[in-house]
Amino acid sequence: MLQVPIKAYRRLREIVTKIYCKLNLQKYETPKGRKEIIHNFDAITLTLFKQYQGIATKKSLFEIIAPNCSYKTLVVSINRTLELLRKIIGYLCLSNRYHAHLVKHTDSTDLPVCSNRKIRSHKTMVDYAARSKTSKGWFYGLKLHISADLKGKILSVQFTSGNTDDRVIFPKLNRDLDGIFIADAGYISKDLTREFFIENRRILLAMPKKNMKKLATDLDIELFKTRMRIEDPFGNLKQFRNLTTTVCRSVRGYLVNYLSAVLSLMITRSHSTDALPSSLS
Repeated sequence: MLQVPIKAYRRLREIVTKIYCKLNLQKYETPKGRKEIIHNFDAITLTLFKQYQGIATKKSLFEIIAPNCSYKTLVVSINRTLELLRKIIGYLCLSNRYHAHLVKHTDSTDLPVCSNRKIRSHKTMVDYAARSKTSKGWFYGLKLHISADLKGKILSVQFTSGNTDDRVIFPKLNRDLDGIFIADAGYISKDLTREFFIENRRILLAMPKKNMKKLATDLDIELFKTRMRIEDPFGNLKQFRNLTTTVCRSVRGYLVNYLSAVLSLMITRSHSTDALPSSLS
């Protein structure tokens, strides 16, 4: 058992333990052999605590909490939680869809895995990263795609290579969602708009580019004004939760960092963990 005299950690551990038991994640533990020094729900709590507190590296986390194990054990334990983090995020996304607001937003953000000058020498994420360009310039890495409702509840999350077309991911990201979807000009496509549309269920409104002439109702204009709300989770993740990192030494290290950052945001926004029927537990 870890002894971390920090109130925020203890509260986070209570939440993780509740979700851990609700989803019956104990069944993914190894039943035989030597017991793990750091239990899975402690490892999940530690990586969420790292992102929640804005701790830059696992080494810094190790120095802060001073666990009764080696640094290598801590890293291995945290990286072991990748599949569990995915399951918890999926559960919370599904939970957030209950009573979600009619208006929803979809967007993506860049996740550089290294600086541009190190692209040729970077090896860790070479099978997943790609070079692409945003309004800020060129980058080499992945993309994080998010759909959230007007209240900021995250409904769907997906990671892709950096050069993935947002319009290709959009229908997959929102496949099981209904409502009015607001997106930026990067999602403009007649085929996408037509194929995604389901009468009385869902519609996509992509903001026109400045050089485009398009009629818009007063309602359309008011809906477009809400689009910037999707920037809030991206800004929070990058500024306060160390979503973007270039110091991981393994694919699992990068992915655990990304997932734990997203999950820490979802949990600390106090989304309900009781919204799902027991059959989904």
